[in-house]
Amino acid sequence: MSTFTIEMLPARHGDALWIEYGKDTLSRVLIDAGPIEAFPEIQEKLGTVPQHDRDVELLVITHVDTDHIDGVVRMLAPARGKWSVLPQEIWFNGYKHMRPNRDLGGKQGEFLSALIHRRANDLWNKSFDGNAVKVEAAEGAALPVVTLPGGMKLTILSPDSMKLEKMAKEWDKDIEAWATGPGDLDAAWTYLAQNSKYLPDEGLVLGPEEITEQLTAQLKGIDPSHANGSSIAFLAEYAGKSCLFLADAHADRICASISKLIPPGKKTLKVDAVKMSHHGSRNNLTKEFMKLVDAKHYLFSSNGAKFEHPDAAAVEAVIVGSRVSRKPILWFNYKTKFTDMYEQDKRHGVRFQTRYPDTTKGGITVAL
Repeated sequence: MSTFTIEMLPARHGDALWIEYGKDTLSRVLIDAGPIEAFPEIQEKLGTVPQHDRDVELLVITHVDTDHIDGVVRMLAPARGKWSVLPQEIWFNGYKHMRPNRDLGGKQGEFLSALIHRRANDLWNKSFDGNAVKVEAAEGAALPVVTLPGGMKLTILSPDSMKLEKMAKEWDKDIEAWATGPGDLDAAWTYLAQNSKYLPDEGLVLGPEEITEQLTAQLKGIDPSHANGSSIAFLAEYAGKSCLFLADAHADRICASISKLIPPGKKTLKVDAVKMSHHGSRNNLTKEFMKLVDAKHYLFSSNGAKFEHPDAAAVEAVIVGSRVSRKPILWFNYKTKFTDMYEQDKRHGVRFQTRYPDTTKGGITVAL
């Protein structure tokens, strides 16, 4: 029997997703590693990987926000042979992928680019010949597809060149306030080596088809963050199971890509699960997305500590707008005041189910 599981690790207000799939042997994918304060929990998970079998097919660093990237910087800080796990490929769009003639951009991106360049340049965006992981925005352009050695198919949904260019401009502004210039790998490496935090050892109940005008108005669907817009997002498929991993990607780019994947004669893309964009922010969800996607499982990764995610409007839009005939299942990797209101025994008669962690520590595994 084939396996496809998604573990939302306890990454505080960030993302750290551990994927395992396979039949006779398991393959692994890691997406992000949370903020630095969550790294002990992430390291605990990595420590369960057997020493004789530390390979991870793919490490995806979706974008440069600290709640996604800081744990990765910490993880890759030791010498390559001492890493807890050994990625066979690393996806990350650094400044050089946004400005081909220059190597680096602003701070966190500088650090990670310096690390990958020094530690594992041979693994960097290997499936894309070292170029950017991105889609072409043109209407007739096909979406890039990568099949991992274990057989998982990944279809890239985001970002596009325009989103990367906007992010590059933000990095240009960021670097102006720093004591080095873009492309100074040695300066970034030195700064990183002196930064101790990275050093080792140290409720609506409505009909299923109707999202009301009031709820639509609450879903802004407009995220002003260029970093979020640069997110690497993709559809993962294996053994008849599928999940949309949306990082913090913008809804307009995701909807444009999903539209290309809808089978002829159909109006929706049917998937098993959606890892919600931007921890369930209303800025990254639209009525259009809910019309385009037919899913059973919706995954929300956040403890709500910094930005009070997930937004009620986003959760309620999933409840109201879900197109599956069976009750959609909402998965939360923390039980907080922002999520426990959806617990079944508090919402009698509703048309959804909820899943919470077994412990207050957080983290939950979804088996597709």
